[in-house]
Amino acid sequence: MKKKLFAFLPVLLLMVAVFTSCSEVEDQGKFSNWKERNEAFVDSLKALNPTIVATEEAALAMPVGTLFSIPVPLASTAKDKQYIYCKKIIANNQGQRPMYTESVKVYYYGTVITGDKFDGNFTGYTALDKTFAGDKNPTETDSPSQFAVTGVITGWTEALQYMRKGERWMIYIPYQSAYGTSAHGSIPGYSLLAFDVQLTDIIK
Repeated sequence: MKKKLFAFLPVLLLMVAVFTSCSEVEDQGKFSNWKERNEAFVDSLKALNPTIVATEEAALAMPVGTLFSIPVPLASTAKDKQYIYCKKIIANNQGQRPMYTESVKVYYYGTVITGDKFDGNFTGYTALDKTFAGDKNPTETDSPSQFAVTGVITGWTEALQYMRKGERWMIYIPYQSAYGTSAHGSIPGYSLLAFDVQLTDIIK
């Protein structure tokens, strides 16, 4: 019996190696021309000619479902202005805005341009979704996460200061305001990150 097991072991190891190799090839294919594809995604957002929102009053006036852009000074240079792109899914004009020094509680769902999830605490909308019908919401078993406004990537920090408690936004963050050119965990370098974010509370 032992001899049979030992005889089968090389075959088993070969099968594992083949499956691993196939998986690596699939991943390479999924992320091929990654920088160019992410830049093309950003260009598709720019082509919609989003309104530039640089004040809280301007953000307050943006209607649900309309794409707008927010400048990101910390990621910008004199020759290369950086923006994040946002859509309100739920508005709450009476809600309070978080300050730079405060913390927030949020539900969030993060995906890359393929629609693949890399993080989140509920199942929300992805980078590929074009409409937001309210059919993807946190459940009773989901719990919000708490972050310092300054404890997240630059694009998040900027967006949170324009959001109001009770609002839900779709936020598209180009790599310059996210993790840049380097990989971060399962996220390849040059990745635009799309987040479905619901701001539930502000912690003083």
